[in-house]
Amino acid sequence: MRQSIKHFAAGVAFAAFAFASSPFASAQSYPAKPLRIIVPFAPGGGVDFMARLIAQKLPETLGQQVIVENRGGAGGVPGTEAALRSPPDGYTFLMISSTYPVSPSLYKLNFDPIADITPVILIARGPFIVCVHPSLPVKSIKELIALAKARPGQVNFATAGTGSGVHLASELFLYMADVKMNHIPYKGTGPALTDTIAGQTNLIFGTSSAALPMVKAGRLRALAVTTMQRLATEPNIPTVAESGVPGYETFAWQALAGPKGLPRPIVDRLNGDVTKIIAQKDMLERFQHEGMVPAGGTSQQLMDLIRREIDVWHKVVVRAGIRVE
Repeated sequence: MRQSIKHFAAGVAFAAFAFASSPFASAQSYPAKPLRIIVPFAPGGGVDFMARLIAQKLPETLGQQVIVENRGGAGGVPGTEAALRSPPDGYTFLMISSTYPVSPSLYKLNFDPIADITPVILIARGPFIVCVHPSLPVKSIKELIALAKARPGQVNFATAGTGSGVHLASELFLYMADVKMNHIPYKGTGPALTDTIAGQTNLIFGTSSAALPMVKAGRLRALAVTTMQRLATEPNIPTVAESGVPGYETFAWQALAGPKGLPRPIVDRLNGDVTKIIAQKDMLERFQHEGMVPAGGTSQQLMDLIRREIDVWHKVVVRAGIRVE
C-alpha cells in the first residue's frame, strides 16, 4: 500500500513538473515581463507607426508594457535577423511588412524567411495610390499608359529606393501595362514624395497614408488605387485593374511575427488580443485615416501570404533585373 502511495505521489509530482514546463503552463502565467517588438526600419515610417499603435494597446490585455525597438538599415534585413535569432519565449516579436517577402530576391540572407519565422497575425493592409504631379497631362490610368507609350522612357517615376515596396509595385505595373518609364530612386518615401509634389518627378505609387493627404490638398492627382477594391473613404478613385490593367493588384501590409518555435498557446493569445484591438472603434478610425483596413485572420493565413508573395516578387525582381548595391 505504502509503495503504491509512493508511486502515485511520484507520478503526481512528475505530472506537475511536466505541466509547469509545458508551453501551456507558461502561457497561463504569460507574460511575466515587458514585451519587445523590433521594427527593422527607422522611426517615422508606416511599419513603425503600426508597431507603436499596437504597442499602445497591448498592455490593456497583456498587463505588461510593450517596447518598440527600431533597428533600421539595409532594407530591414539586420533588424529582421536579430528578431528571428531571439529566443522563442514570447517576449521578442517582429513587425514585418510587404517588404519582407521581397528580401529573399534582393539580399543574401542568413535566415530562412519561411522556416525561421512564426507568423502571428496580419494587422492591416492598404493600397498604394498612383499619383501624378498636376502638370502631367493625364487624368486616368489609360491616359498615363498612352502617354508612356508615346514617350517611352521619358516619364519619370519616383520610389522609396531600389527594391522598396513602392518600386516593386511600380515595376509590376510597367510589366502588366507593357510600358517603359524612367526609375528615380530616393532614400525613403518622404524625399520621393517631396520631389513628386515639387514636379521634379512625374509619378509615384505612394502609400495611402503618405499620399492621400497630398491628394486631398490638391498637390498631387490620384489616378487609381492598387487594390481590387476602391477605398471606402475615397470611392471616386478607381482601381488600376478596372482602369486598363486587368488583374493588377498589390498592397502594403503590416503583420506581427516571432522567431521559429514560438509556442502555439502564445501565438493564439497574441492573435486573439490583436484581433480584438484592431476591431476597436478608435483603431478603425485611425486605420481609415491612414487609408488602411484591419486584416486579422489566422497565423497560417499570414504564412500563406508570405509564401505567395515571395514567389510573386521573385518573378518581378528577375524580370525587371533589379539589383541592390
